[in-house]
Amino acid sequence: MVLLKIKFPFQRRVRLAQGLWLLSWLAVLGGTFTLALGIFLKTELRRRAEVMDNTEIHAVPNTLMLVGLASLGINFFAGRICQDSLDAGRFPRWKTFLQPFFVLALLFTFLMLVSVIMSYAMKGNLEESLKIGLKNGIRFYKDTDTPGRCFQKETIDRLQMEFRCCGNTNYKDWFEVQWISNRYLDFTSKDVKDRVRSNVDGRYLMDGVPFSCCNPNSPRPCIQHKLTNNSAHYNYEYQTEELNLFNRGCRQALVNYYMGLMNTIGAGVLSVFLLQMSVLVSLRYLQTAMEGVVGQENTEIETEGYLLEKSVKETVKEFMDSVLKFFQTTQVGAAGEVGEKAATPAS
Repeated sequence: MVLLKIKFPFQRRVRLAQGLWLLSWLAVLGGTFTLALGIFLKTELRRRAEVMDNTEIHAVPNTLMLVGLASLGINFFAGRICQDSLDAGRFPRWKTFLQPFFVLALLFTFLMLVSVIMSYAMKGNLEESLKIGLKNGIRFYKDTDTPGRCFQKETIDRLQMEFRCCGNTNYKDWFEVQWISNRYLDFTSKDVKDRVRSNVDGRYLMDGVPFSCCNPNSPRPCIQHKLTNNSAHYNYEYQTEELNLFNRGCRQALVNYYMGLMNTIGAGVLSVFLLQMSVLVSLRYLQTAMEGVVGQENTEIETEGYLLEKSVKETVKEFMDSVLKFFQTTQVGAAGEVGEKAATPAS
């Protein structure tokens, strides 16, 4: 049973080909937009690579760049097909090309939809990646003389100032690590010795944070040392006073930033996906309508266009049968080659 059949008089076919030509070039812009979004997201993720633990999140921009490039090629050929559809003598040369073209086009269009779903579903991976990455970044903050970690301090400081955040979960994360290098500690000082001896791992821990945690909007000069000591500062109450530090953790700040980006990108790519599907559906109608003209003396006759020659169930079954047949032929051919090699006597 033919699915969604529509009659196409000559003028209607011409209008379809002309409108689809414009739509395909609009979809080329959509593909360029998708590619640009992928490059932008990739760049933004690489900027924060030092505070991310894995690269799984890069699957989203990589997929966007792939489908963006594929969309450029698909819609370029769609435009050429539309031009040749205006001349019944030139259309037949596309006949053998169109079936594999539609298979590849649907595959990459489906990948575009997958990238939209991924952009909404990667929050868990992103949080876990940032949790471990930021934890390591804070731990290596002091290692400015260690190769490979020389710029870790600068990265964390710039991150905290740019995103107005402090620590991984909050500012108390800095209390659990030694973030001041030993080269800047006076080990002849009793206070330093006592702090180092009081720690099992021999680390210099204190209730302080780096300067980059200070909130410039606070009316009070920044208190970044002895944060839990009420008597160390005038008119200061640790439990009740709102600290003049950034209260939000950097993990939450970065998750909000990247998920906001991905949600916006997902909405944009979804629009491109709908545009791409419109191109493919219209092109399928144009193809089937033009096939009725091929071989006819009168090229201005009325023809019928449709999406599928059979029902969806029959079409899927036929496609799966052809795929299985292809793989069976490949396996038989491979087994034959092995048998021929085994039958050849050794020289």
